[in-house]
Amino acid sequence: MLHIESRQGGQKDSGTLICFLLFSFLLLLTGCEESATLFKRNLSLDSFSDMKIDGYALNSQQIKENLEHICSGDRDAGYVSSQVKKYYRSGSPFVWVDMMGVDSRADSLLAILNRQLPAIGFSAKSFRLTEIAQDLERLRTLTFDADNDINRVVARLEYHLSKAYVNYVAGQRFGFVNPLHVLNRFDPRATDSTGHVLTYRQLYDVNIERPDSAYIVRTFRRAMSADSLADCLSHVEPTDTLYTQLLKLLSTAGDDQRQRILVNMERCRWREKLRPEPGAKYVIVNVPAFHLWAVGPDTVMDMRAACGALKTKTPLLSSRITHMEVNPEWVIPMSIIRDDVSRHAGDTSYFSRHRYYIAERKTGRRVPTRTVSAAMLRSGNYRVAQEGGAGNSLGRIIFRFANNFSVFMHDTSSPGVFHRDNRGVSHGCVRVQRPFDLALFMMEKEPDEQLVDKLRISMGLEPETDWGREKLEELEPEVRTPTLVRSIPVSPRVPIFITYYTIFRTPKGELQYSPDVYGYDKCISEALKKFTE
Repeated sequence: MLHIESRQGGQKDSGTLICFLLFSFLLLLTGCEESATLFKRNLSLDSFSDMKIDGYALNSQQIKENLEHICSGDRDAGYVSSQVKKYYRSGSPFVWVDMMGVDSRADSLLAILNRQLPAIGFSAKSFRLTEIAQDLERLRTLTFDADNDINRVVARLEYHLSKAYVNYVAGQRFGFVNPLHVLNRFDPRATDSTGHVLTYRQLYDVNIERPDSAYIVRTFRRAMSADSLADCLSHVEPTDTLYTQLLKLLSTAGDDQRQRILVNMERCRWREKLRPEPGAKYVIVNVPAFHLWAVGPDTVMDMRAACGALKTKTPLLSSRITHMEVNPEWVIPMSIIRDDVSRHAGDTSYFSRHRYYIAERKTGRRVPTRTVSAAMLRSGNYRVAQEGGAGNSLGRIIFRFANNFSVFMHDTSSPGVFHRDNRGVSHGCVRVQRPFDLALFMMEKEPDEQLVDKLRISMGLEPETDWGREKLEELEPEVRTPTLVRSIPVSPRVPIFITYYTIFRTPKGELQYSPDVYGYDKCISEALKKFTE
C-alpha cells in the first residue's frame, strides 16, 4: 500500500491515522484474500478522495492526462509502441497502478528484465529500466518535486512498465524485428532520377506468426496478476534447440562474433506457421550455406545446392512440393529476354544451338526465329522457351511448389557449379546436386519399380530392372530425349523451407557457420540496434 506521511503537523497526522484505520477495517471486512482482491478491483483511484493529503494524492484524471502527454511525446513508431499508445488512449484500465500505488509486480518485472536482457544481448537502457527503478524509488519514498509530482511519476511508471513488458513479451514470442518489413525493403528494384527508391524486390515471403491487437490486450490482462505475469514471461522464451545453443555461445562470445549470434537468435524467434508434421518428410535449403537437406522419418539426405546470385537473390519462403516434371521446357523470364536473348534476334543459329523457340503469347503459335526482331522480343508479346531434354537449363527434372516468385528446385545442365564454394549463380531458383535421389525421396516409401526405371530412362540414366532394359532397347536410337513419364505427383505434399541462417543447426545436429552472402545479417543487426545499444 502507498505509505502516506504528513509534513503539515498534528491535524493532518490525525487525519492520516484515521484514514489508515478505516482502510484496515475495510480490508478486514472482506474476510479472505480472494474477497480482498475483489474489493480492490471494484475501487477506483478516487475512491478515497476524502482521505487525500496535498502532494501525495493519486488522481486518475491527472494520471490519464499525463499518460496522454507521454504517448504524444513518444516518437517510437514501432508496432508495440503503437499498440501501447492505442491501449491507453482507448480508456483501458491501468495495468500497474491501483488505489495503493504500484505493487510488487513492478519489482518482479524489473528483476526479470534486469536478468534476462543482458543474457539475450539487449541493453537495460533500451527498456528504460533505470528510469523505472528511479520512479519506483520516488514513489516509495514520497520524494516528489515540481517536475516529478506523484501523478506524473505514476503515469511514467504505468507507461514505461507496460512498454518494457509488452516489448519483451512480443519480441521473445514473435521477434523484435519484422522480417516482412526489413527484408522486403532491402533490395531496391527501381529508382527515380533523384535516386529515390520507387520499388523494392520482395525477398521474404514466409508465413510467420505476428502479434495482433487481441494478443496485445491479452498480454496486458496477464500482467494484472502476479501469477499470470510470471507465467507469461516464462512461456514466451524460445525453446528452439538452435536458440538455446546460440544463447550459450553469446555468454562467452567476443565482439567479432556477437552480432552474428544476435542476428541468428532473432531469426529463431520468427516462428513459421507451416511446420512439418512429426515424423513427416520435409526439405530445407539454407541459402548462405548453399546446401539442401531432405529429412525423412528415419533418414537425412543432404546435398550441395546452387542459389541466386547477389543481383537475383533466391527469395526466402515456405511452401509444399506438389509434383515433379520430367524433361521440362524452360520458359525464359522476360528479364533474361530483355538483357540477353533479344540482342541475338534474327540469329537462327543461336536459337537452334540453344534449342530455343519463339511463340506468340496470346495464341501459343510458334513463329520462325528469323522473323522476330529485338523490339518484338522486348515487347512482351512473344514467349521464348527452351525445349526439354539434355542440355536444358532446368536439367532433367524440376520440383514444383506454389510461390509468388516463379522459383523452383531443379536439376542443371552445368553440374560443374557444385564444385564451387560460392554457388550463388542462378536467377533465383535452387539447383540441386543429386536430382534423381531427391526425386526418389519425394516418392512413396516403396515406389513402383517400373515408375523408377521410367524416371531413370527419362533422365538419361541406365535402368536397373529387366523391364527397363527391354524398354530402352525398344526405343529408336535417334530418339534424343525419351520421356516415358512427364509428371509425378508428390503425395503427401512435402513441405519446403528456403531459409537464411549464417549460424545453422543442420538436421544432423551439426552447428554450421556460413558467410553472409546477401548481406542480410547487417540489415537485421541495424534493426536490432534500438534494443542492443
